Amino acid sequence: MWPFSRSVTVSETKSELTDPLSESWLALTGWFTGSSTGVAVNAASAMMVPSVNAAVNLIATTVATLPCKVYAVAPDGKEPAPDHPAYAVVHDEANDWQSAGKVRELVTVDAILHGDGFGFVNKAGGRPVEILHLQRSNVVVEYLDSGEPRYRIGQAIYGPDQIIHIQAPSLDGKCGLGLLSSGRNAIGLAILLEQTSSRLMKNNSRPGGVLSFEGKLTAEAAKRAGESWRATHGGEGSGGVAVVDNSAKYMPVAFTSVESQHAEQRAIQVAEISRLTRVPVTMLQALDRGTFSNVEQQTLQFLQLCLLPWLKAWTDAYRRTLLARDDRASHSIAFVVDDLLRGDTATRAEAYAKFRAMGAFTANDVRRRENMPALPDGNQLASPYTTPGQPAAANNNTTPNREAAA
Repeated sequence: MWPFSRSVTVSETKSELTDPLSESWLALTGWFTGSSTGVAVNAASAMMVPSVNAAVNLIATTVATLPCKVYAVAPDGKEPAPDHPAYAVVHDEANDWQSAGKVRELVTVDAILHGDGFGFVNKAGGRPVEILHLQRSNVVVEYLDSGEPRYRIGQAIYGPDQIIHIQAPSLDGKCGLGLLSSGRNAIGLAILLEQTSSRLMKNNSRPGGVLSFEGKLTAEAAKRAGESWRATHGGEGSGGVAVVDNSAKYMPVAFTSVESQHAEQRAIQVAEISRLTRVPVTMLQALDRGTFSNVEQQTLQFLQLCLLPWLKAWTDAYRRTLLARDDRASHSIAFVVDDLLRGDTATRAEAYAKFRAMGAFTANDVRRRENMPALPDGNQLASPYTTPGQPAAANNNTTPNREAAA
């Protein structure tokens, strides 16, 4: 399965613990170097933020569920090529225990969060037989003087023809700017707001109050009174009936969750995560200002501005690793995004009718898109709304045309 026998001389070698871009370094420093809020941000804590979890899962699962096919160039367009050796590993099963979509999901999550995701293409006789997800900690990326990458896995080194490398946008072309790097402060603030809101709700939405006594208390007496109050009415005991003596008065602080604007601040952080991931805010279930019109447009925006760059990165990686140079002129790899563009039944029927009327679709073309069996006579490219070959209707109106006569 793992023919780690290839040897390549590289110009630069980096140790995991001395390379600040490596997984080990990030794991070591992520717990001690937090965001500007003082909160440590790593993959586990970031995915506990609902908006981050929703955005990352939406992108990764959509990339995983969209069908991906190998196509052969035909005289009148392109046709699926199920006999090609790469077809099964991109459309069906990537290996014996994972589907093609599952491997895409795992690699995409790594790329979104960390900036780089990796997969290994195992080949037999030059033909791809399986694709395996590679843990980022097992891959060290090294670069030749020309900028071409080499991938060290254990003691073996592989070229870009066997490693699927999905990379987020990068400043230097070597290390992708993942969400944990570019959005560290925004995620840290979201975590802090989540923790603050939790503590606020635990204390019955009242952060505290003031105990006042007549006369002057010694430091020891004030400390003892505070400890006694917290022991009786703090934590799980909040919200109970307070009993004070010695002319003491309790004045609650007029400070509520509404006045502290926690809801507004958390809504802003959802928008920040939307900007960082390019997932429309309505698709993160923030429907405060969502309407039928803008939700439909933002769904299209999700495909065009957010999803297509990831799909293009995958098709480029598939082309580089799965298609031999001789095959690239006659074959291509592409995702089928029709399901993302499907409207409701009425909208689809109207679109199909226009395609049929203009002679672009046959009846079987429509039925294939609706997952219906073909009809025996459904391949005729004719409009169902006209009857070709018939003469125009005769004008039997014998009424004189007064305007023409004039």
